[in-house]
Amino acid sequence: MEIDIPDTFVEERTRVAGTQGHQWIAGIPALVERLCERWDLRLDSEPPRHGANSLVLAARRRVDGAPCVLKVCQPPETTVTEAIGLRAWAGRGVVRLLDARTDDGALLLERLDAGRSLSDLELLPAADLPGAPTRPHPTPPPPGTRGHAYTATDLAHPLGPRQRALGGPLPGPWVDLAARMARDLASDAGESLVHADLHYGNVLAGTREPWLAIDPRPVAGDPEYSVPELMWTRIDEAAEPADVRDLLTALADAGGLDRDRARAWTVVRAVDYWLWGLDVGLTEDPVRCRRLVDTLAG
Repeated sequence: MEIDIPDTFVEERTRVAGTQGHQWIAGIPALVERLCERWDLRLDSEPPRHGANSLVLAARRRVDGAPCVLKVCQPPETTVTEAIGLRAWAGRGVVRLLDARTDDGALLLERLDAGRSLSDLELLPAADLPGAPTRPHPTPPPPGTRGHAYTATDLAHPLGPRQRALGGPLPGPWVDLAARMARDLASDAGESLVHADLHYGNVLAGTREPWLAIDPRPVAGDPEYSVPELMWTRIDEAAEPADVRDLLTALADAGGLDRDRARAWTVVRAVDYWLWGLDVGLTEDPVRCRRLVDTLAG
């Protein structure tokens, strides 16, 4: 089986995983052929798409011609939590899982329109879609799902030491505020099943619902946890402080979320991401985080 694997994907996996990544790439044709036989699929002619660690191929079921996609990931264990979350959501607001072979790092998913995401809409219309993409579904988290009580606690304690280790680049009051907010959030964290990697590019156009989320990283906690990434990924389009506040309000109201809790999670996660970005040498995202915190920390 010949598969035109994008050079950018080969370079990324080799850079991240070295020899192991190169060997996995070389084994993709045989893996895909085996999966197609198991699930009785034929590949479509459109070129594969990819993320940082996954290759996605358009396919159809031979028995009825129904469109689907085959997703293969490295390392394969990354599919375990994704499959658990998708099974729990059962297609409510997210892409539907058709089958999984987590030992092979493979998921069979319903096909969405990969050429249309919420990134294509103007900022406020994308944020203000009724209930999407932050709408909380009344889905209890599966046993063992990591909770936000632990996430918030894990964030609260090291913020100060991380700030000092970098030479104090952030205003000290903001770091202290984020630590206090994180402790408050940990004290009464929710127990919803939450998509912890939600951004506009991870919400694609569907047919059974207008917009469906993909690539979930499921955690148990507050649906407001999803707001910060939706803030900082397109904050450059919010020119003024009032626009930033309007964006937060639109996201919270569209999802039926608590505005104060959405603001708190945004400040906490923006400070965390800001420190991480400075530590690894990012240049643009720390500036975006500074705008967020500067606007919302007052």
